[in-house]
Amino acid sequence: MTTLDNRPNTALLVVDVQNAVVDDAHERDSVVANIAGLVEQARREQIPVVWVQHSDEGLVRGSEEWKIVPELNPADTEPLVEKHYGDSFEDTSLENVLADLGVGSLIVAGAETDACIRSTLHGAFARGYDTKLVSDAHTSGDKTAWGAPPVEQVIAHTNLYWTHQAAPGRTAGTVETKNVSFGG
Repeated sequence: MTTLDNRPNTALLVVDVQNAVVDDAHERDSVVANIAGLVEQARREQIPVVWVQHSDEGLVRGSEEWKIVPELNPADTEPLVEKHYGDSFEDTSLENVLADLGVGSLIVAGAETDACIRSTLHGAFARGYDTKLVSDAHTSGDKTAWGAPPVEQVIAHTNLYWTHQAAPGRTAGTVETKNVSFGG
């Protein structure tokens, strides 16, 4: 139901699943395994997989910390979007990549829940995309030392509020990995 004209396709958007980003993340291995399963499913169903990779002063492009985790292997044919801000659309080629693929609906997974995932969800939704978050395929590191709630609560709260997002002409929501359907 996207508000984007002539954009009937769905893509899997994998955000910032990089070594340093998820190294100490909550339930890292199970989240990465869920994302790997989604990537395999999307490839089997010939659904575009679009990768997003963050870099900044603390996450230097080309470093070991910057690389996508070894369990995930972007195919040479799959778009890779480099970003420098939380929202994967901000000052990147993501919108052009998705337009070229005819994508108006996104299934989102990755890290970090309380930063780039939230920013990207809102960025996509505000730009007219139908946007689903895979509820058990996103994670974050512990930020309680800076006053944030425990990671389990951050994830639960993000899943709760994204389940109830609404806007004219667009859909949002959450879905568990086992229930992802790229067809609708």
